[in-house]
Amino acid sequence: MNKKIVINNYEYDVMIAGAGQPVWLFMHGFMGSMAEYQNVQPKGTRIYLNLLGFGPNAQVVKPAQRFRWREQVNDLNALLNQLDIQKVNLVGYSMGARLALAYATVFPKRITKLILEGGTAGLATQRLRQQRIIADTKKAAKVVTIGMHQFITEWEQLPLFNSQRLLPIAKQKFMHDQRVNQYAENVSNSLYFFGTGAMPSFWGQLSLLQVPVTLITGMNDRKFTRINQRMSQQLPQVTWHQIPHAGHNVHFEQTVTVTDILNNLVVD
Repeated sequence: MNKKIVINNYEYDVMIAGAGQPVWLFMHGFMGSMAEYQNVQPKGTRIYLNLLGFGPNAQVVKPAQRFRWREQVNDLNALLNQLDIQKVNLVGYSMGARLALAYATVFPKRITKLILEGGTAGLATQRLRQQRIIADTKKAAKVVTIGMHQFITEWEQLPLFNSQRLLPIAKQKFMHDQRVNQYAENVSNSLYFFGTGAMPSFWGQLSLLQVPVTLITGMNDRKFTRINQRMSQQLPQVTWHQIPHAGHNVHFEQTVTVTDILNNLVVD
C-alpha cells in the first residue's frame, strides 16, 4: 500500500507492506529512496519511507533549513503518530542511520530495536565538524553548478562504493538512476544542512542509550568498520555484524544476509 503523508507542508511518500508485529521502518541513505530497501522483507509490517527531499516524486524543500536534523527527527515522530505506531524497529542506512540514531537520542521510548547500517555517531570534535562543513559546502555548491549527471559520475568513483562496481549491471544501473534522478537543489541543501558536519556529535550519548542496537557493516568498508568498532565499545546493548563480500551499502549488496539478521532479531 502506497500512502502520502503530509508533515509540516511536506508530502512524504510511504509504502507499507506485510502485516502484524513487529513494525519496521526503513530509512535509506543520501541520494537514495525507499526502493533500494524494498527487497529487504523481514517478518512483520514493513514501512519504507522516502526521506525529506529524496525520491522520484520529491518536492523542492522550502525553506532549506527544513533539512536540519531536529526538524527531520520531529517529522519522523509526527509521521509515526499519523500512522498510529507507538513503537518501531528503526532501520537506517548511512544518512538514514544518522537520522535513526538522532531520533533514538530524542525519542528512545518509541524504539523497540535500533538497527544502524553503515552508521556513525558523528564527528567527535568541533574542528573535525568544521572541516567537514567546509567540504560539504563545496559539494553543495558543486552539485548545483555542474548538475546531477556530472556530480553522480564523480560521486560513484568514491572508494566507499568500490564494491558496488562488482554488482550485476542491472543493479548498478538501478543505483545510478536512483541517484541521478534526485533534485539538485534538495541534494545541495541536504549536504549543507544535514551533512555529517552539520550534525552534533552523539558519541557522548551512546553509553546512555537504553535501546538494543544492532550494527551492520561490510567487511570491505574499512572506514565504517573502524567507526562501528568504536561504537560497539560504547553502546550498552549492542550486537555488531560484519558482513563479508560487502562494502558500505550492505543491504543492497547482501540483501538476503541483512534480511536474515533482521528476522533473527524477531526470534530473539
